Amino acid sequence: MNSIELDILLPAFIAGLLVLATHIPFGMRILQRGVVFADLAVAQIAGLGVVIAGLLDLTAHPLLVQLIAAASALCGAALLAWIEQRLPDVKEACIGLAFVLSASLGILLMSHDVHAGEHLKDLLVGQILWVSDSQLIATALLTAVLLAIWKTLRQHFGHFGFYALFAVAITASVQLVGIYLVFASLIVPALMTWRQTRRRYLRAFAIGIAGYATGLLLSVWLDLPTGAAIVWAMMLCGGIMLLVRKQR
Repeated sequence: MNSIELDILLPAFIAGLLVLATHIPFGMRILQRGVVFADLAVAQIAGLGVVIAGLLDLTAHPLLVQLIAAASALCGAALLAWIEQRLPDVKEACIGLAFVLSASLGILLMSHDVHAGEHLKDLLVGQILWVSDSQLIATALLTAVLLAIWKTLRQHFGHFGFYALFAVAITASVQLVGIYLVFASLIVPALMTWRQTRRRYLRAFAIGIAGYATGLLLSVWLDLPTGAAIVWAMMLCGGIMLLVRKQR
């Protein structure tokens, strides 16, 4: 591996670690609450905020883009909290519908943009290989704050409190790694360790870290789309861990 590849892969790997730091505990809580589509819905709504910021020609002002995306995600969080509280029997259907509607609205808003296909691809699979130092620093600071709040206050969260913190975490990660990797980072480690009671967090992080490392290397060596390669690598790493545990 040459120095140029390392200069690209190392920041991308650090971005993956930052995403996993918040998404693994959130993913475990998402599975526990039985609202698996919530992460897709909030991620898509946050992405819709990014699309709106682009249409307003605010891409040169990253802080404004972040604020619009965060405001969109918090609106989505409020909607999901209301659905979980008022419509518990059909919450998965309603949350799935929220995802489809927000995704469709994003496509409609981008329908007259000549670069719509490129923007949509970036939103879905992200640009993890091209993360900047400023993005990593800002995300690291946000991750530290979110983890501190999660550790001290998670027992006191109501419906909106949980979804609001979740929305803020996803707002940053969608722009780092894209919607597909956000979903994989939330669900794959949590799902693959679902029935484990001992060292669950350790095993979940092992799956996530191995998935990001393997996917990044394969994407460079085989010239594959990075986000998709990491999603599949994470799933395969989780499957291998399950097989090894069954053999034991």
